[in-house]
Amino acid sequence: EDIELEHHRAQMLHDMRALVEKYRAIFDWDVPGVNQAEADRLIIQALRDALSEVASDLPSAASES
Repeated sequence: EDIELEHHRAQMLHDMRALVEKYRAIFDWDVPGVNQAEADRLIIQALRDALSEVASDLPSAASES
């Protein structure tokens, strides 16, 4: 499993960067004069929160607690 995951790590990183860019564009459209550093911080935190929620929803999360 670790070897297989390693093969996909670059794609996962690419996908995460694409998500950040997607939400950066949304912030740029919705917030005139956006503070990009603050927007980036908020986007990253929202992605972390979402990933944490996804992880807790996985069946394996119950057995790891």
